[in-house]
Amino acid sequence: MENFRKVRTSEEESPLPFPDLPPDVVEMKVKEGSKIRNLMNFAMAQMELKGSRQIVFSGCGRAVTKTITCVEIMKRKLGGLHQVTKVRYKTLLEVWENQDPLPGGPAQKLTVHKNVPSICILLSRDPLDPNQTGYQPP
Repeated sequence: MENFRKVRTSEEESPLPFPDLPPDVVEMKVKEGSKIRNLMNFAMAQMELKGSRQIVFSGCGRAVTKTITCVEIMKRKLGGLHQVTKVRYKTLLEVWENQDPLPGGPAQKLTVHKNVPSICILLSRDPLDPNQTGYQPP
């Protein structure tokens, strides 16, 4: 494996796990390298200035803890937000390429499918169904 280097990583697109969301709901896709300050500035502007009623934070892999941190900050700053949390797995597709290919041979590529934990958290100013799994009242 030491002769291989990662060329590309992509994640399979999957719909949000929340039924009956309006089509214009704001989705914050938190990545491993995202800055919390930037995420929070945008999310707070959406909720306060633009008057959005709901916002979804999602992250996978190493970004799960950062996603939870953003949600907790937003709940503390705004208050009175209903929350529904869904945990699932996402499949990441990694393509690795051989750095020392055999002379005259084709470049060797290796494709790896990884299942990583993923979290989606819906925050809403409007009351949500309290019987839904993952619901937390304000």
